[in-house]
Parts: sequence; structure tokens; C-alpha cells
Amino acid sequence: MSINSLAAASPQRRTLALMVLAALLPLLSACGYNTIPTAEEKAKAAWSEVLNQYQRRADLIPNLVETVKGYATHERETLEAVVEARAKATQVRVTPETLTDPNAFKAFQENQAGLTSALSRLLAVVENYPDLKANQNFLSLQAQLEGTENRIAVARRDYIEAVREYNLTLRTFPSVLWAKLWFTDAEPFQNFTIAEDKMQAPTVNFGTKQGG
Repeated sequence: MSINSLAAASPQRRTLALMVLAALLPLLSACGYNTIPTAEEKAKAAWSEVLNQYQRRADLIPNLVETVKGYATHERETLEAVVEARAKATQVRVTPETLTDPNAFKAFQENQAGLTSALSRLLAVVENYPDLKANQNFLSLQAQLEGTENRIAVARRDYIEAVREYNLTLRTFPSVLWAKLWFTDAEPFQNFTIAEDKMQAPTVNFGTKQGG
């Protein structure tokens, strides 16, 4: 009989709970309840864009290497360094946990930095091959790579700022209260180091005049 009574009262309790929740939602929003999840999603979206742009760069490299190889046959060591650096950068396993794992994030950052450095050396070598610099396929790849490097810089900048804001919500009042009482599994995200952020992107503009 008590079970039947509880079952009969259950819909009423659910209705009451919904009414209470509806009344509290404006208050929760006003006191910053949504601040943490909103900042977290913004940081994750920024991270996705970083990954997209790094992948775009990785996809350009095989064609770039093949094009350079056709003109710069004596630069085998430099070309191999780029291929090896690309392999390391693309083989790093990126998971949702990467953002909160210092070691995993460091490995990702170091391998991308290694690829940037290898590309810089390759593109410096190209200066010695005028015919290659005038090749239409190379000029197209050059323009695509330059655009991608610019997008990488923007994506990294946006990610750095989004993570700064998210991590701040976990430490400052009043959102820190929600972090301790409700979002207890929320962890600070890793960020790019200052040294890496200031590292120059590969110079891909050789000043080659097109169309005469």
C-alpha cells in the first residue's frame, strides 16, 4: 500500500520539482551557473579549430615535398626531415583528455613545433632554386601554406584567449563556487607556452612575381 501511495505521489513530486527548477533557473543564470560550461565549450571549439588548421597544413606537405623534390634533388636530407616531422606531428594521438594532460599537450606542441622548424628549413632551401620558385604548382602550394600558417596563428591566438577565460572561471568568484559545488570534474585546460606562441611561422613569401 505504501508503494502504491508513493507511485501515486510521484507525478506530483516530479511536477513540483520542475516548478522549483523553473523558478530557480533565472537565479542560477544570474549568479553565473552557466559561466563554466559556456567557457568550456568555447575553449573546446577553439581547440577544434587549432586541430583543423594543423591538419590542413599536414595535408599540404606531401604535395609540397614532391614538388620540391622534382627540382631540388640534392636536398634529400632536408626533405626527409620534413617528412619525418610530419609523421611525428600526425601520429600524436589527440583525445578529449589531451586538453587536461600536461604531458600529452606538451607532446602535441613539441611535434607541431618540430614540423614548423623543418618547414622553415625547407622553404629557406627553396631560395636556391629559381626554377622551382617560378613553378605554378609550387606557387599555388606556397599561397595555400601561407594562408594556412596565418590561420594557425589566428586559431592558436583564439584558443589561448578562450583557455585563459575558461581557466579563470575555475578560480574566480562567483563561478569558483559552482566549480567546487557542482562542476567538480571541471579541470583547467593546458595552453600553449609563451615561447611556442612567439615562435615565427615559416616564411613562405619569396617575393616571386607572377604573370611576368
